[in-house]
Amino acid sequence: MSAITPSQVKASIEAGIPESIVQITDLTGGGDHYQAVVVSAQFAGKSLIQQHQLVYLALKTYTPETWQQESAN
Repeated sequence: MSAITPSQVKASIEAGIPESIVQITDLTGGGDHYQAVVVSAQFAGKSLIQQHQLVYLALKTYTPETWQQESAN
């Protein structure tokens, strides 16, 4: 399984929120913990939770055991 790159995260956010300013920072240098800063007019009048929902990235998390079960399907 290959890690997602900062440019892929940035492109994903920009695709979902056109005309946004997006900065991605690799917090650990290992490509496994990112911080995203997103500036968009679409956030105007929305709560912080609603803003976060606009930037939602799909996450799927597994234990090694559940990943093995999922991969077998």
